Amino acid sequence: MDERINEITTDLAQVADDAEVAFGSLSVEQLNWKSDEKSWSVAQCFEHLIVTHSLYFPIFDTLIAGDAKPTFLERYSPLSGFFGRFLIKSLDPKNPKKMKTTAKAAPSASGIGGDIIDRFGEHQQQFVEYVRRLPVGIDPKKTIITSPLLGIATYSLDDSLTFVPMHCRRHFDQAKRVTETDGFPK
Repeated sequence: MDERINEITTDLAQVADDAEVAFGSLSVEQLNWKSDEKSWSVAQCFEHLIVTHSLYFPIFDTLIAGDAKPTFLERYSPLSGFFGRFLIKSLDPKNPKKMKTTAKAAPSASGIGGDIIDRFGEHQQQFVEYVRRLPVGIDPKKTIITSPLLGIATYSLDDSLTFVPMHCRRHFDQAKRVTETDGFPK
């Protein structure tokens, strides 16, 4: 498990470092620029990650405290493996297909502050700390959690620790494409 934790936390920290290098010097105008109304800005990509992944913190708090009491679905859902595999496949940065997010995970419509990249870096560090604090004896493959975005979806903690870094890289790549779009302010 230690090797797996190191891999996950390294991936999360690397995305934060890459974001600082790629987007840390952008102006507020550049961070909030969108090619059209349906597209996200650089800032929205990172705000979405902060909003979405923060929803896992109460789950981690319960696991760390040892207070986790599996729900009926977490104990008996035959679809936990399906949901985990679906999210891993869907959130893979190599998957070009767009996904629609839930209202809970939607970023602000506009006007995100220029400190978004710093906030993302702080958030990634917070996520890393949560992962490092997971109990030593926890079996991530057998620990089933409920999606904080869709209450009927369950998956293993291991699957969530696989797709969260992928999700970060996916939106990092999306933000990169925003800066390469015609009309992006220079």
